[in-house]
Amino acid sequence: MAGRALAVSNGDELAKLVVALGQQLGLEAREQVRVARRIWGAERRIDVVLLHPASRKTLGLECKFQSVVGSAEEKIPATIKDIEAWPIPGLVVFAGPGFSDNMRSFLISTGKAVEFEELPPWLCLYFGLPLD
Repeated sequence: MAGRALAVSNGDELAKLVVALGQQLGLEAREQVRVARRIWGAERRIDVVLLHPASRKTLGLECKFQSVVGSAEEKIPATIKDIEAWPIPGLVVFAGPGFSDNMRSFLISTGKAVEFEELPPWLCLYFGLPLD
């Protein structure tokens, strides 16, 4: 599928690539969708929401990029937990060389995260689209 090998250098670029991928697959895509507030009052937003026009099936995607190893990955378990409060199913899409092997293993083990390179077939299966 086109676009899988594109270089990403930050989370905003990753979100734009996820939107473009969704649109290539015939899905509607919206960015920064507001969904109420967090427990401490902060506004909760979903980075990307994909919608299958025919079935109206939706999926929220939280896009996480990390270029260098650091403490940013420590926030990922809280992100996985936050997705449980969304009114729609959700998934973390992650990319970048900064995720430790342990964090990559954790993300994949949750069943709620996928590396960007693995996203096209995951979306096809989720939305019932043909696999290329």
